Amino acid sequence: MAGLVPPGPTTVPAGESKKAEEKTDFMNLPCPIPFEELHREALMSLKPEAFEGLRFDFTKGLNQKFSLSHSVYMGPTEIPSQSAETIKIPTAHYEFGANFIDPNLMLIGRVLTDGRLNARVKWDLTDNLTVKANAQLSNEPHMSHGIVNFDYKGKDYRSQFQMGNAALFGASYIQSVTRHLSLGGEVFWAGQHRKSGIGYAARYETDKMVATGQVASTGVVALSYVQKVSEKVSLASDFMYNYITRDVTSSVGYDYILRQCRLRGKIDSNGCAAAYLEERLNMGLNFILSAEIDHRKKDYKFGFGLTVG
Repeated sequence: MAGLVPPGPTTVPAGESKKAEEKTDFMNLPCPIPFEELHREALMSLKPEAFEGLRFDFTKGLNQKFSLSHSVYMGPTEIPSQSAETIKIPTAHYEFGANFIDPNLMLIGRVLTDGRLNARVKWDLTDNLTVKANAQLSNEPHMSHGIVNFDYKGKDYRSQFQMGNAALFGASYIQSVTRHLSLGGEVFWAGQHRKSGIGYAARYETDKMVATGQVASTGVVALSYVQKVSEKVSLASDFMYNYITRDVTSSVGYDYILRQCRLRGKIDSNGCAAAYLEERLNMGLNFILSAEIDHRKKDYKFGFGLTVG
């Protein structure tokens, strides 16, 4: 009878099963994020959209693809100064915008009362090739500019070529090496200023953390680290060093998503602290509070705004 009993299921040790799961399939690596967005998680916490004064934004959808926007801003504007103190002048402007958003095409235009015109285009030519263009026209001399990017998304890599006015050319490439690690590089040439540069970057990402390092021939060394404490809480830090000018800056920040609001803030080694709060009052209605305090420069910025639509 013992010979008729079927053999029991074979058990695999937990250690061997874990090793099999961690084994990298180099023929099926994930596609990395664009080179220009290497530090995007850290920038969300460490670079909040701080502003000073009053801001009001209203967006009205005319149909599923087309919408109009109106924005009013009232507050001081900083002007360049050789002194240590910050010089501000009171300003106010109105901005009118038109948006067309389609699954394969996005057109965004803005015109301001001071004469500036901004335009953005994103066009998915194929599933892998995207064209992006940004332009700004201004009455002030040497303030108008434009740039065009060609982005190609491969199975496990991304490449980009860009060209702009003033004989600006650049290219970047980033490749997934493992499931968590990606390496990349970039080159650029600014013909008007007769300057060129090359840079290298590495990014390591898991479900709980993101670490990024970047170095360029211009002297910039940038390191960032983001720890995802939970689905709603993230902590971030960065380190910026220029080995040519010997300038060093570091900062720590947080990103906290609550049920009705999102709170972001940071403090850096120069003593500058900032916080940005977005509170959802109702569907399509958000209240914004912004604050930035720099004790060293004696510069204090406080702003509040309302977003409708």
